Amino acid sequence: MSEQATTGGVAAVDDVEEALRDVVDPELGINVVDLGLVYGLTVDESNVAIIDMTLTSAACPLQDVIEDQIRTSTSSLVADFRVNWVWMPPWGPDKITDDGREQLRALGFNV
Repeated sequence: MSEQATTGGVAAVDDVEEALRDVVDPELGINVVDLGLVYGLTVDESNVAIIDMTLTSAACPLQDVIEDQIRTSTSSLVADFRVNWVWMPPWGPDKITDDGREQLRALGFNV
């Protein structure tokens, strides 16, 4: 359990979002925030992060891998997390941040 969870504090959404930048899409090698996969993020009064996110495709078999990475990256900030997998609107390249586009270009993608 995190220090914030044991002291009764609630993590700041910005801190949790920053931690999610350590969660990397295994196929593309870019973090889920800059890929535009995180659609919404809140932290409730119990210090549980509620993450609305999608994947690059509904058939993506890497949901468990991504959830494990989320657990690891947020464990020092929140008591727990819940992912609401969202499929509407569908993810598209238009959701990628400018930083994500730069990272993809560095990997040789034309975006």
